[in-house]
Amino acid sequence: MFKRSFNTKDGRVTKPLKATKNAYPEHLKRKMQESMESPPIGSSLTSPIITIVVGREQRLFAAHEDVLCNSPYFATALKGHFLDGGAKKLILPDEEPEILSAILEFLYKGDYYPRLLHNKRRNTWDLEDADTKPGGRGHTESSIYLSSLGGDVLRDTVVYCAAEKYGLDELKRLALRKQGLQSGIQVDVILRSARYCYAATPDTESRLRAHYLALIIRSRKTFKRSGTMQMEMENGGKLFFDLFVAMCNHIDDIVEIR
Repeated sequence: MFKRSFNTKDGRVTKPLKATKNAYPEHLKRKMQESMESPPIGSSLTSPIITIVVGREQRLFAAHEDVLCNSPYFATALKGHFLDGGAKKLILPDEEPEILSAILEFLYKGDYYPRLLHNKRRNTWDLEDADTKPGGRGHTESSIYLSSLGGDVLRDTVVYCAAEKYGLDELKRLALRKQGLQSGIQVDVILRSARYCYAATPDTESRLRAHYLALIIRSRKTFKRSGTMQMEMENGGKLFFDLFVAMCNHIDDIVEIR
């Protein structure tokens, strides 16, 4: 079902307490430094290291088991797949190494590059390095080439779909917010990304699909002149039926306002 509006609520920011100066004996300083450098017993960073084999090129990644188990998908997968000596290994032949790297970065740090930054003075959100990259918000790092599709797809869309697969709802929200900050994306990339979204998500998924429908409606003057759009619509698919319903709802809203 097409959603006509989106509501977000920023987290509450509180003023940090001013640090107080304390003098510590040298042996206590050394002990504190050692505790900072070594993870505490029971920490997720002391759990076994898991080897992850990714993509056709079989790129190797490593991550702590307890960190991976924050994902229901990985928690289930890690119940098996043992190597000689009892070490665990995951094989993800259909995953993109760049996307798995973003997934692991999120599991460890709560975000992935480019990070989402909050401008407190303007109370706005932006992407890390957005002003220093060619093209600003719509720089080339916004997309990733997928050989299976023969073209570029928006990177945050691929991350969102991977988060759907791995059961990471917070990552889905983060990827969607980041994608909303992108601009200057070509028509063919948007349509290819929308089709990827529909193929990689269940019909019950509404947030990312609704994002694409709203994007096409807002940019309808550009899309209606696009030969790529015409060709895609002739090929058909659920995407364009949903688009038809969404545009009907949009027209109904205008009629009701008038």
